[in-house]
Amino acid sequence: MPRQRPPRSLAREARRRRTRGVSRVPDVLTVFGVPWVLARPGVPRAFARPDALRAFVRQGAPRWRSTAAVFTSMTALAATSLITGPALAEPLFSPCALRRSEAHHSEGLDTWNADYPRPIRPLDAVLVYLSFPDSRPRTTPAELAADYFPATSQFFERASYGRFTLRPHPQRDWIRMPHASTSYAIKRDWNAARRGAYLRDAVAAADRRVDFSRYDIVYFVADPDAPGVDSDATKVVNLDTPIEADGKDLRRVVTVFEKHPPDRLVLAHETGHVFDLPDLYHRPTDGKGDWDTYVGDWDLMGSQFGLAPDLFGWHKWKLGWLETRQVACLREHGTTRLTLEPLGSGPVTGGVGTAASGAPVSVASTAAQAGPAPALGSGGPTSDSEGSASASGGSVPGPGTPGSGSVSGKSAPGSRARASALPAPSLPAPSVPAPSLPAPSLPASALSASAPSLSVSGAVLPTSAPGARIFGSGRGTKLAVVRTGPDSALAFEARTSTGNDGATCTQGVLIYRIRSEADSGGGPVEVVDAHPHSESCWGESVYPPLADAPVGLGESFTVPGEKVRVEVEDRTASGAWTVKITTG
Repeated sequence: MPRQRPPRSLAREARRRRTRGVSRVPDVLTVFGVPWVLARPGVPRAFARPDALRAFVRQGAPRWRSTAAVFTSMTALAATSLITGPALAEPLFSPCALRRSEAHHSEGLDTWNADYPRPIRPLDAVLVYLSFPDSRPRTTPAELAADYFPATSQFFERASYGRFTLRPHPQRDWIRMPHASTSYAIKRDWNAARRGAYLRDAVAAADRRVDFSRYDIVYFVADPDAPGVDSDATKVVNLDTPIEADGKDLRRVVTVFEKHPPDRLVLAHETGHVFDLPDLYHRPTDGKGDWDTYVGDWDLMGSQFGLAPDLFGWHKWKLGWLETRQVACLREHGTTRLTLEPLGSGPVTGGVGTAASGAPVSVASTAAQAGPAPALGSGGPTSDSEGSASASGGSVPGPGTPGSGSVSGKSAPGSRARASALPAPSLPAPSVPAPSLPAPSLPASALSASAPSLSVSGAVLPTSAPGARIFGSGRGTKLAVVRTGPDSALAFEARTSTGNDGATCTQGVLIYRIRSEADSGGGPVEVVDAHPHSESCWGESVYPPLADAPVGLGESFTVPGEKVRVEVEDRTASGAWTVKITTG
């Protein structure tokens, strides 16, 4: 017969006996100079700053901040399960939240840089189309709008799990600049004085029709067929001296010189800079060599052409799209078993999201949200990095850590199979009828094609697309972090063909290094290749050597130069990954 459940009073007495004699004075762990209060067995964990340690003892008797202690301990319990040593899933101000440095677009996230808008609320973007006296436009603003929307808004809605909506407000008509396109000497490394003149002329010409005070983001989209326009010059310009318009200081403008049709997701890449995200590509000093050696296909800020362009989990944490309980901060010594949800899966509160299985999820349109009524047309930026009206900062070379790690459990050397050809995980037989699974996900281009078409009616441009219902919670642990130094960390996340990664070449647990002291373009993030002796997806990947970087199902990998070992043990019925990480 089954074991009888003890009465509550007996259970309480049993707990008192087990914990009798256990010290209630907290231990203090110092991680890179930051003291953290830990609990001994049976005592909840709590976060404490140095000047707050005295709060735990009052007149010789222990005193706990019960609400904070219970919340923190429950967060850690929900995020991880312990094997030999405890692992912490701390809130944002945890040992794993690297300090934001003075580097341009620092990857530190302990605080938000208030000079940039944080995409945790709907933001309104105006697209202003500029023509020139030396060229008659061969495209219309509406045609350029269709190049970028709804695809750009959809990308951010999927990446943010519906927490952020980019609302485009493109102008209907071309606005004529006072000088010929060739007079501005537009090019990638643009002269600051010429660029400043271009922006002042653009603001002055548009100010008669555009109320800049109503918008959070400004895109100036040049006639793509004008003779002086260079598509390599698209970038975000940070103004040392703001331009005043309609009572608002414009400190940051996206200048767009893209051809028609443009590079895929180029507008999303440039908008990432508006949110303080750095360039993750490597720009060879001599103009030769490969640009994608840092992260390959694995983040939009590395390449808008990547097969898996969803933003890194670290970036989603920085932008406020991951809840604190979805980030597991692991201690320096011990073994932790995690269940990592695919980064691209999750429920959506607005717009388009992706189920754990990878299918797009449709929810109510954002057209009814409050905001300025748009005019119609559109436009989008282009390829590379962000610039400044003054001299741009120098690059910081990447660490260049040689990869000497090896993967065990790999069936055969050589290129790995595509994600679609990988064997399905072994799933337990359900005791109830299995739910009907949604169809496989579609790439962003397909979603754009299936979304409602643009119309010259003044309505908000659509940001939603049809899709299937949500499968899985989507609110589990998305990111695991191990601190490796005062300004560095290792991150672990599961990447599959879900969400923005619908065209990914391989899937598994991706590992990458973060350095908060590195400037944009200087290697602030570098993907760790778990298969350094093989390549994958030639002809599709932007950098085949990193296309098969993730640790696959049944494999184990020791990170070169670090005492960190990763084992990918299993997959759950909902598509999550069971991972064991050993540190120290």
